[in-house]
Amino acid sequence: MRIVGWVAGCAATVVLAGCGVAPVPVPAASTSAAPTSTAAPTSAAAPLTRGGPAATTSATPTPTPTDVPVVVLDPGHNGRNGANPEVIERQVPDGRGGTKACNTTGTGTDAGYPEHAFTWDVSQRVRPVLEAAGVRVVLTRPDDDGVGPCVDERGRAGEAADADAVVSIHADGSAAGDSGFHVALSDPPLNAAQGTPARDLALAVRDAMRTAGFPDSDYIGDQALSPRGDLGGLNLATRPTVLVECANMRNPGEAALVSSEAGRQRYAEAVAAGVLAFLR
Repeated sequence: MRIVGWVAGCAATVVLAGCGVAPVPVPAASTSAAPTSTAAPTSAAAPLTRGGPAATTSATPTPTPTDVPVVVLDPGHNGRNGANPEVIERQVPDGRGGTKACNTTGTGTDAGYPEHAFTWDVSQRVRPVLEAAGVRVVLTRPDDDGVGPCVDERGRAGEAADADAVVSIHADGSAAGDSGFHVALSDPPLNAAQGTPARDLALAVRDAMRTAGFPDSDYIGDQALSPRGDLGGLNLATRPTVLVECANMRNPGEAALVSSEAGRQRYAEAVAAGVLAFLR
């Protein structure tokens, strides 16, 4: 389902992918507070609606709730996953006839900044940018102080919300010399939404990340796209769904970027820009 709208001035659930599984200590400073986005629309436009823009008249109609586009943001992992192995190690459907662990703890920087905190913070920065453009945003977890949800529940979140797009936000935990972002999508596709619509969403997010100055991954995927058949949250999706690995948290330079508020704002604005480009 594609819709038309305008893009804001600047530029994404328990985990869709296993980014890294070693528990990482949470730093004392809290990162769960919702920050204020610096992005704002640069020009007036008709309200973003499903099926096309609202008619341009002297009195632009207000979209009804069923007209408003819906985006699910899936911040990877969760703050208490590491303390609850009996929950996150439980086997759940992987979407391709097998099973896999409910979730993982995620990765983190060598200095101890955890992936779950990064993904939560970025999602809180993406949300107001999308909402300012007229999008209704649904999150797969309410905070960064819980456990789960499992990948199968995350994978069904798009359908449950009647979403136009689903973006799972992550960061990777590869070798220190590896760098760059990549966008994963289910491959081979298991339904129509996982085909062209998901690829279009992946390309939109990839191009927005590039425009924001983030380099393509130099260790996985091709042209920053990574087709995957092992990610339960992607396999179970029935709406256009992608997973963006924003950076390698084990790379010193990228670790510094993801650990800074300015860096997280850059990632958020890029992801938001990609989503809004897809919705146009």
